[in-house]
Amino acid sequence: MTPADFIMPAEWERHQRCWMAWPCRESLWGSPAELEKARAAYASVANAIARFEPVTMVARPEHRADVRKACGSGVQVKDHAIDDSWLRDTGPSFVRDARGHLSGVAWRFNGWGGKYQPHNRDASFAASLLEDLGLPCLKAPMVAEGGAIHVDGEGTLLTTRQCLLNVNRNPGMAQSDIERILGEFLGVRKIIWLNEGLSGDETDGHIDNVVCFAAPGKLILQGCEDPADANFRIAKDNHALLAEETDAAGRRFEIIRLPLPGPRFDAHGKRLTLSYVNYYVANGGIIMPSFDDPADARARDILAAAFPGRRIIQTPALDIVAGGGGIHCITQQMPEL
Repeated sequence: MTPADFIMPAEWERHQRCWMAWPCRESLWGSPAELEKARAAYASVANAIARFEPVTMVARPEHRADVRKACGSGVQVKDHAIDDSWLRDTGPSFVRDARGHLSGVAWRFNGWGGKYQPHNRDASFAASLLEDLGLPCLKAPMVAEGGAIHVDGEGTLLTTRQCLLNVNRNPGMAQSDIERILGEFLGVRKIIWLNEGLSGDETDGHIDNVVCFAAPGKLILQGCEDPADANFRIAKDNHALLAEETDAAGRRFEIIRLPLPGPRFDAHGKRLTLSYVNYYVANGGIIMPSFDDPADARARDILAAAFPGRRIIQTPALDIVAGGGGIHCITQQMPEL
């Protein structure tokens, strides 16, 4: 199937459910004990979202009982062969046509630039899920992940050159080629390219750690207040670029900055990529990370002011970030019909 007048809804529009996937790549987490910590953190996120909307956890058949035990009856389980547990990146990006009918975009998935093997089951997951749901599948002719893009639902998309123009994603494709495909498949008329994502992010600069829309013309930007931090220059450059930009409707942006948590490191001394921007917008709520950091409360207050009328729930996320992503990375919203 080919695209025709589709548009990707904004994340704050009503959802019929949230999709997640149960952690299963033990090598990613380092040990069985760390894997169990990650599973507990995923379950906490799933149950928080389930207060606002239905949640389905995709899991290998042999893990169904574990999901039931960890999540309880409030989270549905769907058996499926998977390689990893980052549904934002491996699941479909849902779009609507002019009549309001849903379809899904299946991006080409190559394990985040070939970093993780195997990934063949995750590469086929989006198309398989859409078939199970009885929804049309739009197979995009480029490598991308859901965490690499963010839309306002009104024709504007945010992304980074570091990710989508990376030779490990789309070698030989020009920026204009990628813009054409994104426009055709997601219904966007303007694409704003930031140069890079957070320092050390193994996704090669996913936008969902950097900036997102809170409403048309309103951005939530991950800031950095420490000049000695490698992210200080990145945050400053991103703010300067966005301050000069407009959206597809010609609006200047209101930019709301979030504090950056202090540096945290894994057992091998690698800095973890912590971002308060990496949150999930649920029906009536915001599920955002906490990092056992003094900035947690300030970040919560900022998001509460940015989303009046939504209940803010902070969920410990360090055990998720240890695997390379955050709350937004492990979730994928399915819009209402």
